[in-house]
Amino acid sequence: MNDLLSNRQRDTLVIAVSKGRILDTLLPLLARIGIEPVEDLNTSRKLIIGTSRPGVYLVIIRATDVPTYVEYGAADLGVAGKDVLLECAGDGFYEPLDLGIARCRLVVAAPAEGTAPARRLRVATKYEKTTRDWFMQRGIQAEVIKLYGSMELAPLAGLADKIVDLVETGNTLRANGLVAEETICEISARLIVNKAAMKVKHERVTELLNAFRDVMPTQAEGSA
Repeated sequence: MNDLLSNRQRDTLVIAVSKGRILDTLLPLLARIGIEPVEDLNTSRKLIIGTSRPGVYLVIIRATDVPTYVEYGAADLGVAGKDVLLECAGDGFYEPLDLGIARCRLVVAAPAEGTAPARRLRVATKYEKTTRDWFMQRGIQAEVIKLYGSMELAPLAGLADKIVDLVETGNTLRANGLVAEETICEISARLIVNKAAMKVKHERVTELLNAFRDVMPTQAEGSA
């Protein structure tokens, strides 16, 4: 087990996932294709978990690390939110499938009673690359301020004029006097595959992709 991540046997599949909302919605989907963790993920301290399907393992890592593990081949496949993938500059993986789970929106939000700033626009977000690209494409010079949480506080404290953040219901925005102005992207969990694994383990990877497609209520192919 300790050598699992360096063992690239063709009959082994390593799937990188992160704890939280995506994993909570992914587990029932995995169960429908016969893949269930052999340990309780809520209590186990292990980061490499075997499953009910021989040769298939789950690696529990940070959400932002999933693309890196897959790109460099430490994991054959991974499940990550589109928001994470938009921030990733790597090209060592394919994005063949939109799993249609953990849906939300990445939006630009601002105070409902906001006014245009006299200085350069300030935008607080954890999604620096996506935010910078979005405003640049619209010819807007914005100073992007990196934060790691509590985005709604930034306009209230005078740190930023707008925020870019994930929104599911919009309740937190409304509770803090903010409104979603524009949607940058519809977000959902995507299945990504290491490019080398797609070639070397083509049969096993394709079998898994087809299994996901068979149990998904709506099928959506991934996009670049």
